[in-house]
Amino acid sequence: MTAVSDAPPTIAAWHDYVAGRDPAALDALIDEDCVFQSPAVHTPQVGKATTMKYLRAAMEVLGTPDFRYVEGWYGERSAVLEFTMTLEGKALNGVDIIHWNEAGRITSFRVMVRPVKALMALMPAMAAVLERV
Repeated sequence: MTAVSDAPPTIAAWHDYVAGRDPAALDALIDEDCVFQSPAVHTPQVGKATTMKYLRAAMEVLGTPDFRYVEGWYGERSAVLEFTMTLEGKALNGVDIIHWNEAGRITSFRVMVRPVKALMALMPAMAAVLERV
């Protein structure tokens, strides 16, 4: 894996959020006009509050000791972070595609997950958490 210490500041802050799940840290990272794209929802989800809701739910569902980022590729204001885990006995592999602005705030967060059996396990788990948050 690309070392977290090599990550751009925005991605280092994202890794800090994933490790600690501090709501204030997430709030500081997400731009007001952020767009979140889910592997299970066709329509992009627009706005900070909605993006934060999805990301908090994802951390609740995916944030197990088994979850880990295994690779990272960085651009000037973008990153692709590959992750793996097991969900309901199914190997899950995915990527977070993240873009940020000149202020270092995330403006776009897209999640892609494979294989389809893992996505099918992920969808109801996320839906259950999203209903109550």
